Amino acid sequence: MRILAIIPARGGSKGIPRKNLLDVNGLPLVAHSVRHALAADVIDRVVVSTDDEEIRAVAVAYGAEVPFLRPTEIAQDQTLDLPVFEHALRFLDDTEGYRPDLVVHLRPTAPVRRPEWIDQAVLLLANDPEADSVRSVSPPDKHPYRIFRIGSDGYLDSIMKHEHPVPYLLRRQELPAMYYYNCVIDVTRPRTIFGKRSMTGDRMLPFVMSADESFDIDSPRDLEIVRLFAGRFQ
Repeated sequence: MRILAIIPARGGSKGIPRKNLLDVNGLPLVAHSVRHALAADVIDRVVVSTDDEEIRAVAVAYGAEVPFLRPTEIAQDQTLDLPVFEHALRFLDDTEGYRPDLVVHLRPTAPVRRPEWIDQAVLLLANDPEADSVRSVSPPDKHPYRIFRIGSDGYLDSIMKHEHPVPYLLRRQELPAMYYYNCVIDVTRPRTIFGKRSMTGDRMLPFVMSADESFDIDSPRDLEIVRLFAGRFQ
């Protein structure tokens, strides 16, 4: 099988300016994901999709391909993943006739990622022809059964009351297993992207990870946490 890793790393970032180039434990942030992909056994090609020449130079220096610069119209704050991946896959098909069997999505904001996790997630999807995608998930720190809205009447309203009359009163041992999307590894099929116009499709397999090893940098606070703790996982 042809397994392509795509790392989307645009130059703009509002929360942390030039985030993908910041030093994290001795490497530019984007370089961590490039290294993870190159170290995985199953991946045979690593492409960075960026609109930024400096990110392009860094990605190439660490071993990734950057065969195009992403068009400005799909490098905006509000741009979703789908058009970015459609563009990359169409470019590779149009210019080289290259069509991967599976596509691995590695966000540069996750600098902690063991190569064997990538291999395991890819095999999970490869071995289930009915599945559309794989998403990495972790148990939540704060269980949804204990989360409320504040209603228009000013009273607390349990968001999970449809599951249990008083979900917030259950003991920890009674809480059902739940998972949040941790943004570390996605694997999808080109047919999901183009046929269903979706990065996930309808049938998602879980790749379950420990919450203690799941890091996603979205804010300055996240960055400091990663700088403090992520080095022990490298």
